[in-house]
Amino acid sequence: MSSKGKILSLYKLMLRESQKFTSYNYREYARRRIRDGFRDNKALSDSQTIENQIKYANDNLQIIQRQALIGDLYKTDKLVIEK
Repeated sequence: MSSKGKILSLYKLMLRESQKFTSYNYREYARRRIRDGFRDNKALSDSQTIENQIKYANDNLQIIQRQALIGDLYKTDKLVIEK
């Protein structure tokens, strides 16, 4: 898979996983951070820096997956904004 394809796939997967947060605030924060992080690194051209950022994103994807699972164990009522 090409680097662009790998990055796009990682971006979509991170957004999809962030939707699993039960808390509206965590969900929106994760979406915003993911979008901003990928947008900030859009102009990178050094292959080593790109690989480091891909590794960093994969590490954060694992964190999102764990936190979504933990958040699912401790559900709360929906906020007014979600109803």
